[in-house]
Amino acid sequence: LATFYDQNRIVVTLSEISVDMINAVIDTEDKRFFEHGGVDLTGMTRALLTNAVSDSKEGASTLTQQYVKNAQIQAALQIDDPVERAQAIADARADTGLDGYARKLQEAKLAISLEKVMTKEEILQAYLNISQFGVSVYGVETAAQYYFSVSAKDLDYLQAATIAGITKGPTEYDPERNPEKSQNRRDTVLSLMLKQGDITQEQFDTGVATPIGDTLKLGQTRLGCMTAGSVVAGSGYFCDYVTKIIAQNPAFGETAADRRRLLYQGGLTIHTTLDPRLQELADAAVKNAVPVDDPSGVSDAMSTVEPGTGKILAMAQNRNYNTAPNPGPGESAVNYNTDYDYGGSQGFQPGSTFKAFTLLEWLKEGHALQEVVDGRVKTYKMSDFHSSCTGFGGKDWRPNNAEGNGNFMSVADATRNSVNNAFVDMATQLDMCKIFEGAQELGVHTGSGGDLSVLPANVLGTDYVAPLTMAAAFAAFSADGTFCEPIAITAVEDSNGKSLEVPSANCRQAITPQMAHAMTYGMSQVWNGTAKSVAKLPDGRSASGKTGTTSENEYTWFVGYTAQLSTAVWVGHAEGFIPMQRTTIGGTYFKNVYGSSIAAPAWRAFMAPASEGMPVVDFPAAESAQVVGVRVSVPDVVGMSESAAKATLTKAGFNVKTGDPAYSSAPVGSVASSDPAGGSRVVRGSVVTIVLSLGVDPASVAPAQPNNNGNNGGGNNGKPGNGG
Repeated sequence: LATFYDQNRIVVTLSEISVDMINAVIDTEDKRFFEHGGVDLTGMTRALLTNAVSDSKEGASTLTQQYVKNAQIQAALQIDDPVERAQAIADARADTGLDGYARKLQEAKLAISLEKVMTKEEILQAYLNISQFGVSVYGVETAAQYYFSVSAKDLDYLQAATIAGITKGPTEYDPERNPEKSQNRRDTVLSLMLKQGDITQEQFDTGVATPIGDTLKLGQTRLGCMTAGSVVAGSGYFCDYVTKIIAQNPAFGETAADRRRLLYQGGLTIHTTLDPRLQELADAAVKNAVPVDDPSGVSDAMSTVEPGTGKILAMAQNRNYNTAPNPGPGESAVNYNTDYDYGGSQGFQPGSTFKAFTLLEWLKEGHALQEVVDGRVKTYKMSDFHSSCTGFGGKDWRPNNAEGNGNFMSVADATRNSVNNAFVDMATQLDMCKIFEGAQELGVHTGSGGDLSVLPANVLGTDYVAPLTMAAAFAAFSADGTFCEPIAITAVEDSNGKSLEVPSANCRQAITPQMAHAMTYGMSQVWNGTAKSVAKLPDGRSASGKTGTTSENEYTWFVGYTAQLSTAVWVGHAEGFIPMQRTTIGGTYFKNVYGSSIAAPAWRAFMAPASEGMPVVDFPAAESAQVVGVRVSVPDVVGMSESAAKATLTKAGFNVKTGDPAYSSAPVGSVASSDPAGGSRVVRGSVVTIVLSLGVDPASVAPAQPNNNGNNGGGNNGKPGNGG
């Protein structure tokens, strides 16, 4: 993807360097190289006389002396202490005053000694590999590839003259940055080569008549992450993430300076987790969902993690990676997928995708998906929430439901339709601290690296979290409860081929397989709920997930997974909490943007082709205990007052509704009956409807009959009476 270096250097042997290149350097820097013993007394005398009578300063260092100087500078660069390092570099470069003369004398002494233990060819080879030939360009092989896209063995006399001329001032005579000065310097080198008989007059004339721009063919050195996208689409942000890991992880050095030096000077070969095919698909998915130049200014980002390993397979966003101080439209160096320390983003409110962690705690505490909760809009007091680690203060809270006033519903339906008040009601029945502890056990933390806030409102996802974090957390549901920290590096070798330690995914069993299977089952109905407008994956491939939308449609999400891939998609304005309402995005008008509007379709646009060729794997079935739950007996509340009946049923774990009153033999105002009836065994949390008595139905009472004894002129037993 990219190369990192302070000094881009490719070492080659003398036999791999063209004769023209060797001649150009010797003719320019040290024409008596093969004659002297390390110090050129003739040249030194001439330089001293010239410098004494003119303002110009003529050098007299031989190639051997220049090699000694460069070697001392390279040695100085390896000193750990910054003060000592700076002083050593200054000493190696001193050119004036007493320090300059002392350095020259020492350099000459070392050059003479060096020539006693190294051959001329060895010294020349070392010089050609150590010398600087431009900004960050070191050695003739790198220079040949960088400026002319050829190897050093293939350099012609004109190219060689250009490179040889740079060493006098690597920045000043860099042909890419200063072509006019570089051309003048090249022509000077050509005249020296002509004078030494290494080129003909015709070659000289042709050379000086050739504009330097006509000879350059700049090669791609892939310095840094800005060029990674030309290798694999959109991979600049993943590349940047890798550099941030090396810069921050103690596995790569005790100090930040050590880690930077390792990256830029260690000659490392870094193997990453990136899957080029999936990266290309992710880049296309996010940029098709919201084009880079979309007038809305909306951003989107996507992270994909492999369940069970933590490997980051893709990382994309609808921006082009650019580290320039003032990037252009559609460009940014900020990585929306990661935490602040690893890319500059603080994360984004995850909205309803965070409900997964309340659902998880619900299951952990022995509840089930078929249990019924109260999804009606209502006002909650802070005292309604229970916490083992903190207290709650503040005003009453009345969360809304996107779909209306709500009703009683199963937890499965509440998950399918993402009903806010249903999840808040669930939270009132749980230990709030455990909800957030459970999320943190799955690696969830804020984008700034902090712990989650234990607050009732955060049940609906108000903390700021990065997409990569959510993708990794949901991956645990796919992997039978095994959570792996996301990793981007699989192996690193140093310049000697020795393997270095790399950060581990620290895979661990964060939740039981039973919990994971129940979570997957609970979220598998999203395709019949909030994401019903999004087509399911082809081939009958099982997938589960959760949509997310913040209160005023500022941020929207979809986090979903198959057996092989877990992917999080975020959509919103990266620069702030700005509602996406009554707006056109990607050519489509939206009254309100939800998780199902852009994020979920982008998820599918990636996951469908990404899954091609992968086995179709069904998720394990959820167990009955987590789906149906525990069946308990309904208390008999007939004859109780309404308040007493509600208290009894609520304490037993049931939701209570009061139905229409009815006539009964029970006292007026007391409970006449319940549905289900007392003694019935039903799922805990079911709704029990109580019916209050209106008393005895008057119509059921028989009318009074007249008494006929002695009133019809007859006597007892029908015998005639006295009659008068």
